[in-house]
Amino acid sequence: MTSHRSPATQTERLRKYRPDIQGLRAVAIMMVVTMHVGLLDIHGGVDVSFVLSGFLIGSQLLAEIDRTGKVSLSKFWARRMRRLAPGMAVVVITTAVVAWLYASPLRFRETMKDGLSAALSFMNWRLVETGTDYFANDGTQSPYQHFWSLGIEEQFYVAAPIVLVVTAWLSRRILGNRALVAVFLTAAIGGSLYLSVKQTAENQPLAYFGTQTRIWELASGILLALGAPLLSRMNQGLAAVISWLGLATTIGTALLITKETPLPGYAVAGPVLGACMIIAGGCANPRLGVERILHNPVTDYVGNVSYGWYLWHWPILVLWPDVVGRDITYSDRFRVLSLSFILAVLMYYVVEARFRNNPQLVATPWKGIFAGGTATAGAAAATACALFIPLNLATSAAAVNGGATGYAGEASVKKAVTQGELSATALNALATAPKDTTHYGCIDNTDVEKFVMRDNCVIGDKTGKSTVVVIGDSHAWQWGDAFNELGQSLHLKVVTMAKGGCSPEVYAIKNPELNREYSECDSWRESAFKSIDDLKPDVIVVTSRIRREVTEAGAEKAFKKFEASGAKLVYITDTPQPGRNVPDCLATHIHDVTACSPDEKTAVEYPDFRVVEQKVAERHGATVVDSLPAFCADDVCPTVIADQIVYFDNSHMTGSYAKSLAPFLKPTLKKALAG
Repeated sequence: MTSHRSPATQTERLRKYRPDIQGLRAVAIMMVVTMHVGLLDIHGGVDVSFVLSGFLIGSQLLAEIDRTGKVSLSKFWARRMRRLAPGMAVVVITTAVVAWLYASPLRFRETMKDGLSAALSFMNWRLVETGTDYFANDGTQSPYQHFWSLGIEEQFYVAAPIVLVVTAWLSRRILGNRALVAVFLTAAIGGSLYLSVKQTAENQPLAYFGTQTRIWELASGILLALGAPLLSRMNQGLAAVISWLGLATTIGTALLITKETPLPGYAVAGPVLGACMIIAGGCANPRLGVERILHNPVTDYVGNVSYGWYLWHWPILVLWPDVVGRDITYSDRFRVLSLSFILAVLMYYVVEARFRNNPQLVATPWKGIFAGGTATAGAAAATACALFIPLNLATSAAAVNGGATGYAGEASVKKAVTQGELSATALNALATAPKDTTHYGCIDNTDVEKFVMRDNCVIGDKTGKSTVVVIGDSHAWQWGDAFNELGQSLHLKVVTMAKGGCSPEVYAIKNPELNREYSECDSWRESAFKSIDDLKPDVIVVTSRIRREVTEAGAEKAFKKFEASGAKLVYITDTPQPGRNVPDCLATHIHDVTACSPDEKTAVEYPDFRVVEQKVAERHGATVVDSLPAFCADDVCPTVIADQIVYFDNSHMTGSYAKSLAPFLKPTLKKALAG
């Protein structure tokens, strides 16, 4: 494992500047950017960056401890703030301005909350709080979402020097060496990796964005820095082999990870291990190592601007459709990549280099901290103040001629197909449309495993003699206002049984939020069936979102249970999927409403599976209500019908429009009750 070389030669191996690490930094950023813009399905770039950060910071801190026996926290934090804060402030403020000018006004305040979180380095915890799906592609991504990884690194930079100095001091006092540091780092790696695997299965947003599940990646880099003197004595042939195997492991495992892979879990261990192998092999400075390809003018340059490229590429990608006024195309992806790189180069020379290499800031740590703190405070203040700016939404001073009527027969839908400009009535309601969810009925969250009857699940006439059960997922819950109206007019007690993402049909569903089989749905469904048996309803209304997991056997099993209850059955076909956030779209297309209305072929998901469910429902005596005539006409599904905004997001109808559909459902419900 060791070669007999003079101390001078070993010193040459432990280089202050590592070209292979500069090249690996370039590889990591290229992995991230090409994956985000959709040019390559490759993952793990951020994980590689975490290892690099741990190694570089660990090397600096340990070297300072060797020289002085302590760490100057002011100098350490000054370096970090000079390096990171100015560029961050420029991107945060510029993104806020572009979002104000071009993005949906309805999302601006939430975006500014994200910007404030990004400036203050806790964006990762905001994403945990909101339950963000990192791989969602539904137009809800924040232009500041990528700051989650920078937040973790900043939190690490605050704690790492303190913890490392204390542990090193204790190790030196107790054992006379650094063994305790190695033990501590090993324990941190094991504990954090365990949490990563465990929490990925239980709560993926927490696992993906949480600091506790990423510490092991950063700590792995510090452990490498601790062992660098030993690794530098490695046989050069072995070191070269390890470095090449490391590159193959990094790229190979990164290509095996897909959007369907539960992340971070154990899957990111591949890129992390590969990065560790590259760094470990490079410690011995082998002549034939992977540095031969990682060290070149291109990767050197890309490594220099990697921070700026990371900062710029994501907000440009997210805001691009708003700026150009259309969905992003394949050629647009290259434009995003190129423009973000150009801005990264400009920022490197104009902003980053000036702060990082400024002699006064370098010589006087408090000045560096003050400069970085001023930049951070400026970005935070800008986004905080933006929260109180009136929305950049055109409002009409014109008199509103009555309220919106919503659905008024198929003719109203047909007329809406050609509507060009948003009316004054609809425009005045647009600001509140995202909150116009159903006002009646209950829905259980993802983690709920059992349906429990509660007061808000009973709507309509709560003293009615006849009982109607509405069961399904959020696409059943969205009908709450309609069924509350029907319950009151027909004197019916309506019980809603709904759980997010959970079909009432017995399908094995993979929940994208959990990134695993939705076992909570299976147990909840069984308890809901038991509650139906106890209620003995007169009518059961079944409706839910059509899924690719549909099987005839699963639908058969559910409808057999419903039929056995003795209730009359009503099956409502699934509503269309606009595929984009409708209020956001309307807010940016107030003069061209048709731009937000999808064609019926696009909006109606899985038509073959719809037929399967419908046939099974009919086989068990259910009356089928085709929902599409209330939403689509002439092969178009308008998003505003008779001045009523139809959807409050990219999938669910507004409570107001649902209420207008009560007459649409009334004949079927009356017939079922009479029968």
